[in-house]
Amino acid sequence: MTEELFREDATLTRCEARITCIDQRGVQLERTVFYPLGGGQAGDRGTLILPDGSDLRIADTRKGAQAGEILHVPAAGQEELLAQISAGQRVNARLDEHRRQRHMRFHTTTHLLCALIPHPVNGCSITCDYARLDFHMTAPLDKEALTAGLEHFVGEARPVRHRWITEAELDANPGLVRSMSVQPPRGLGRVRVIEIEGVDLQPCGGTHVGNTAEIGAVVVTRIEKKSAMTRRVVLAFADPATSAN
Repeated sequence: MTEELFREDATLTRCEARITCIDQRGVQLERTVFYPLGGGQAGDRGTLILPDGSDLRIADTRKGAQAGEILHVPAAGQEELLAQISAGQRVNARLDEHRRQRHMRFHTTTHLLCALIPHPVNGCSITCDYARLDFHMTAPLDKEALTAGLEHFVGEARPVRHRWITEAELDANPGLVRSMSVQPPRGLGRVRVIEIEGVDLQPCGGTHVGNTAEIGAVVVTRIEKKSAMTRRVVLAFADPATSAN
């Protein structure tokens, strides 16, 4: 089982770790700062710096079939480097910091959006270029009003924190779960929740900024009617200077 350093500190961008397994699926480490695809958030990219100083480029991060497995998926065309590494070696794992920061900003914004739209979520996608949430609802939504609401929350500089609650506490408060498509993982005895002070509280395993002010200027770019019971809201960053590399 990989120790998930990002669960407690999403600002970590590098760590030293020992390789525990390497196979056709990817590289597993004893601990990692890389977030695996899940909960709508894209997996991290970056590099593993090998003992000889070589950089193994990681194109994606995924969960394995077994609980606790995190697979660092190498980019194509690195067969020679892969042939030189084995379990037991130590590496330095380094994230693509710019990309992760965008994930954190977008993910926190989706929580703000949930506060503005009090309906269940039945779809989510968080990338470095855009984010979207699908809401189970029939009422129309106003793009300008939602953008103004997000701007208000960002401007208030609300603290964002995580904490852990027991599964029993979650069962006693089923309204905390907003998502219809992704349920909090069970079996560990506790569930991670994200709290935006005075705005939102819900289970979430993703990465977030520490204060809504860190989100910056964000806008609702479009609202779509995906079905009779689904309204999709798409988000983007307003400042061109923050565009992806």
